[in-house]
Amino acid sequence: MREFENRDRWDAAAQHYEKTAHPFTARYAEAALARITLDARSRVLDVAAGTGALARAAARTGAQVVATDFSPGMVACIEAAGLPNIDARVMDGQALDLPDSGFDAVFSIFGVIMFPDWRKGLAEMARVTRPGGHGVVATWVDEGAATFLLLTRIRRTLFPSREGVPMPEGMRALGEPTDLAREMVVAGYRDPQIESVVHDYELDVAMLAEPDTLFGMSPDWTSLDEEDKTAVVAEARRMAGDRATLPIPSTALIAVAQR
Repeated sequence: MREFENRDRWDAAAQHYEKTAHPFTARYAEAALARITLDARSRVLDVAAGTGALARAAARTGAQVVATDFSPGMVACIEAAGLPNIDARVMDGQALDLPDSGFDAVFSIFGVIMFPDWRKGLAEMARVTRPGGHGVVATWVDEGAATFLLLTRIRRTLFPSREGVPMPEGMRALGEPTDLAREMVVAGYRDPQIESVVHDYELDVAMLAEPDTLFGMSPDWTSLDEEDKTAVVAEARRMAGDRATLPIPSTALIAVAQR
């Protein structure tokens, strides 16, 4: 089993993810949400919701939101937020236990791209979107974002002859606008519009004192020995120089299409 498909891994990381990754991914969730008009009558689905960055933002519009994730730990974080108009459920996004055409808007913010069968995930999104409704997908470009992207670049500098751990196939397959648009159409959507959104991940340099916390979700980190990890941390400190934070520009594609 690949690390990104390991449910136990996501369960164990859920609370840490909510503190560190959630505030950053929420910026892209807000960007995605801004492209769709929602109100209290809207029915919204968040697929592979993680700790619910999109679901929580959608709920604040008054919409009725169903948030699904295969990780009970992630779903528990959404439930703990206590928003009454979010129904959080443990569910496989590749086989949604939901009726056809049940939602006005279906989102997946950096979720479907992690699926072993990401095409099935996109098709399931389209299946549960009502005719005339919208499907919205966010995916990373290049080698991901934030600490994953930083680690990839540092490894390339320090260990140029070594292969890193491959990113999920869906991320590679959907990381170009033309490819993402094509696959949205194949899944059952039409007229996809793709936009690029860039935000800086502000890495707190003080966190380099706890590198396992900072990089521990990446197989590119856990595959290193202690000597190599020390070298990675030293390179990150060199890149930061005298700054208290190290900005990591991270680019996402946001696709909006109609059913």
